[in-house]
Amino acid sequence: MKPYYEDDTVQLYLGKMEEVLPALDITADLALVDPPYGETSLDWDVWPDGWPTLLSECTRSMWCFGSLRMFFERGHEFAAGGWKMSHGVIWEKANGSGFITDRFRGVHEHVVHWYQGPWNEIHRDVPKVAYSGPSKSARGNMSRTTHTGAIGAHTYTDDGTRLMRSVLYAPAPRRKGGHPTEKPVGGLLDPLIHYGCPVGGLVLDPFAGSGSTLDAARQSGRRAIGIERHEPYAEAAARRLDTLVLPLDGGAA
Repeated sequence: MKPYYEDDTVQLYLGKMEEVLPALDITADLALVDPPYGETSLDWDVWPDGWPTLLSECTRSMWCFGSLRMFFERGHEFAAGGWKMSHGVIWEKANGSGFITDRFRGVHEHVVHWYQGPWNEIHRDVPKVAYSGPSKSARGNMSRTTHTGAIGAHTYTDDGTRLMRSVLYAPAPRRKGGHPTEKPVGGLLDPLIHYGCPVGGLVLDPFAGSGSTLDAARQSGRRAIGIERHEPYAEAAARRLDTLVLPLDGGAA
């Protein structure tokens, strides 16, 4: 199968993921998935039945974007594929969109991490951010919290960093020719990739859109394979990937 676009670290295929993915015979360190939610009448917003099971044959770790409605209605498909949920983060995307006036204005999406097999065998590296508050270095014989129980004697040295918080703020991109649900690189996709895929590893995106995940993976020192069924978006992704790679800049890519 010939890639629609290819360079030293990225391959992009044109076609339906349910037809292309089995033919590739790959094993990825991480899938970063933004599937069609199947919640509108738009021609690209069609849920491919059974894709979680298909993806389970290619990777044991997956970030998946979605709405609460999508996860509730499609949860049986994740269970059928053997996926177990570990945790999730919230993407806060500035002003949001839509004309619905009978509920809170939607300015966020959920990103849920799923995995296969033993948790201790799954790669996970939580990104850290700089911290400038008072030092939390401490030494104690015993500590206790009401919901996690007791830990024994310990020493903690504050290194000036903290785990990245579970709410990620990054304005949605508005690139000319980009996919309407395109995700920002530096403020969102990059930390998700950092968490689930080691440097040099392989990221899989079976719903590649206009190439944001492929671009983010390449910029962060990972390899990437993407699949996109709509040629206009595949062409937009190919043009994007064919340009000079610039350093991550917090989401403006």
